[in-house]
Amino acid sequence: MESTEMKGMNRRAFIKAGMVGTASALIAPPALAETLQRLAASEPSTSPKLAYRTLGRTGLKITEVSFGAMLTPEPEVIRAAIDQGINYINTARKYMGGKNEETVGRAVKGVRDKVYIATKVLSESRTRAEIVRDVEISLKTLGTDYIDVIQLHDLTGVEKLNVAETREALTQLKKQGKVRFCGVTTHQNEVAVLNALADDPDRFFDTCLVKYNFKSDRAVTTAIARAAAVGIGIIAMKTQIGGYDVSDLGKITPHQAALKWVLKNLNVAAAIPGMKDLKELKENTAVMGTPFKYADLRRLDHYAEAIAPFYCSFCGTCEAGCPRGVEISTINRSLMYAEGGYRDLSLARTTYAKLPQQATAAACIDCIGCSTRCVNGLNIADKMARARTVLT
Repeated sequence: MESTEMKGMNRRAFIKAGMVGTASALIAPPALAETLQRLAASEPSTSPKLAYRTLGRTGLKITEVSFGAMLTPEPEVIRAAIDQGINYINTARKYMGGKNEETVGRAVKGVRDKVYIATKVLSESRTRAEIVRDVEISLKTLGTDYIDVIQLHDLTGVEKLNVAETREALTQLKKQGKVRFCGVTTHQNEVAVLNALADDPDRFFDTCLVKYNFKSDRAVTTAIARAAAVGIGIIAMKTQIGGYDVSDLGKITPHQAALKWVLKNLNVAAAIPGMKDLKELKENTAVMGTPFKYADLRRLDHYAEAIAPFYCSFCGTCEAGCPRGVEISTINRSLMYAEGGYRDLSLARTTYAKLPQQATAAACIDCIGCSTRCVNGLNIADKMARARTVLT
């Protein structure tokens, strides 16, 4: 229901007003809302220069910078993106405790035919009944009768790719018209997952949402090329390696430079940076159709140097040296959600809570000394101590 303070502010004014703050700032006393409207009226409305790529064998033409909705609290932000021409939205059943799909549903109401929606089943779902249940709930929550891309969530290996019941359920849902295409997402062991998709003789999955950024190993780029060559549509996430708040490095921000680095790889159909507010929407979509230049490379060098003391690439190499089986990569990803650009303690703690107790940082308490080593020089013991403070 529209708040009293928002009455009279049309969407164009809302988009313009986003130049002075987040959407949340609009939910304010009437005097502030009126001030924002005056500011909006004095500023020209700007829209990004749209650029499109084909999402693999799906044939969908999607904006190369699309919308990551994971942390978006208000439907107006998503609707502003749609009004500007952004046409691919990524959400999931579990985001924001189940509320994120509801937000997306409110945003696409009346304009469903203008956008493609990608969502995900719960990461623990495998059986026919579980997959069907998840999709049915998503359809109801999103307020739609079909999902463009349904994805298996957060694969850390290849086992889930070949679960017979999962494939049978997805095939059934496609035949019923409730799902158009199927994909997977992966934050870890990306190379193995991508190669398995490329080698699948059935070509069952159509897309892969994969962690990919300027710090990714070259093997990930090679695996992306292999998968794209057989028609897998590649969408990149975690493109700004946490979106950490660092000092501005010029007119083009390091986060924009990071996006441009990803998009210079033409095997990537789109990137889906998370966008919480209108400022982030404007910043991210502005890079569409712009080349990656030497100045961008220098910005990324400085950015990498600034975040080196705390950024984890989730490569998992350190975990082989842990005698207790602590899932260090997931713990560090949880810390990134809490302390990076996400600044979402709830998401961080929810991600951490999914770990078995014996694999959490609590298992490190009575270790005499940490035997794990990070290839990038992170102090693992310090990170685990930090996790025990922040995530529990």
